[in-house]
Amino acid sequence: MKTVLTLWLSGAALALAACTTPPLNDTGPMPADASPVEQAAIDAASELTILISIDGFRPDYLERGATPVMSALAETGAVGPMQPSFPSKTFPNHYALITGLTPDHNGIINNTMEDPAIPGDVFMLSDPSVTSNPAWWDEGRPLWVSAAEQGINAATMFWPGSDFEIHGQRPGAFEKFDQKLPDFARVDILLSWLDAPSGERPALATIYFDIVDTAGHLYGPDSPKTTSAAAQVDAAIGRLMDGLTARGLGETTNIVIVSDHGMAPISDEQIMSLDTMVDPAKMHVVWTGEFAGLSPQPGYETDVEAALLGSTDHGTCWRKGELPSRFAYGQNPRVPAIICLADTGWRYETDAMKVWRGSGGGHGFDPADPLMSAIFIANGPAIASGVELQKFDNVSVYPFLAALTGITPAQNDGNIEDLAPAMK
Repeated sequence: MKTVLTLWLSGAALALAACTTPPLNDTGPMPADASPVEQAAIDAASELTILISIDGFRPDYLERGATPVMSALAETGAVGPMQPSFPSKTFPNHYALITGLTPDHNGIINNTMEDPAIPGDVFMLSDPSVTSNPAWWDEGRPLWVSAAEQGINAATMFWPGSDFEIHGQRPGAFEKFDQKLPDFARVDILLSWLDAPSGERPALATIYFDIVDTAGHLYGPDSPKTTSAAAQVDAAIGRLMDGLTARGLGETTNIVIVSDHGMAPISDEQIMSLDTMVDPAKMHVVWTGEFAGLSPQPGYETDVEAALLGSTDHGTCWRKGELPSRFAYGQNPRVPAIICLADTGWRYETDAMKVWRGSGGGHGFDPADPLMSAIFIANGPAIASGVELQKFDNVSVYPFLAALTGITPAQNDGNIEDLAPAMK
C-alpha cells in the first residue's frame, strides 16, 4: 500500500455540485478533424486505460476515511458526482456507461424487461439462457465491440453484457460473471492479462466490483458494514495499482473509476401495493420496486389509467410517452405502457411480485436525487490534476473513454465537453 500512496499521494477531495440535466446530444464517430479536447486526449493516450466500476458506490462514501487509495487518486486527478441515467438501476447504467446511450436508446431499459419482438421471454439477470440472446443487446454498441472492429485489444474482468456476443464480437479476453470470485482474484486475473507482450496487451480493460452494492442493499448506505465494503474495494484497487507499478505500467495507465448509481435507505414500512390501486386482473405488471412498469390488459386501458396516472402521496405514474423529458425514457418499445416512480425510500409491489423484505437500501429512484448520484474519478497521464467536476450525465463517460483509448466511438448521447476539465 505504501507504493500506491507514494505514487498517488494521500487524502480525499470531493465537491458535490448540483446542476440541471443537459439535453441529449447525438454525436457520430469521431471525425478526422477531432475537436481540441478530443485531440488532446488522443495525443496523451496511454498504453492502457482501465475502467473500474464499483456498483452502488455513492460519492459521499469517499468522505468516510475508509478509501485512502481512491481518495488519493481523486485528489491528484479529477473527481466529481455523476448523474445516472433513468432508471437508476445496474444493467441500464452499466450499458449506458459503455455505449454512451441512455437506456431508452441502448435497449437495456431495466434489469427485468419484456420485448414484444421477443414474445414469451423475460429478461432477468438470473436467466442467462434468455439474456445471452444478442437481440437484447444489439441496440447498443459497447466500446469493446468497436475496439474489436478496429483491431484494438480490449479485456473485461466482468461488465454487464461482456459475457455475451454482441454485434458478432466479444472482448479479446473476458471472464463470465461469478459473484463469488473475491475482489483480489478479479484484480489478479486482470493483471495476468497485462503480462502479455506489449503488442497483445489490452488498450482498454474493465473490472467490476459488486460488494459495496450488496452491503448497501443488505445493511443500508449508512451502515459501518457498507463502509467496510468500500474499504475492501479500495484495497483491491490498491492491489491493482501496485500490480501496474510492478509491471512498469503505473505511469502509462489511465484509471477511470465509476459507479452505476448510489443508494438510499428503505424500510418495510414504506411499501405501496398496486393491487389496492387497481384490480390485478386488469393489468400486466412487468416489474415492481422503486419504480414499476406495467401495461393494462386489453379493454381495461381507461380503468387502469384512471386509477394510476398522476401523483399520489408517495409516487407518480405516467403514460410511457409522457414521462418528464429529463428522464429521456419511454420511446423504446420495451418500456411498458405505464411507468410509476416511487418517492425516494418508497417501493411498489403486488401480491405476485413482492419486494425484498428486510433490505436496508435500494436504488432506482429519481436520478437527480443526490442519494442516487454515482462517483467519477480519473487519474493518469492524460488526466489533469486537482480537478473538481460539476455534476454530469454518465453517458459522457463513453466518448471520454474513446478519446483516451483512440477508439472511434459509435453514435452516442454523450458530450465529451462535460469532461473537458479532466483532460490535460
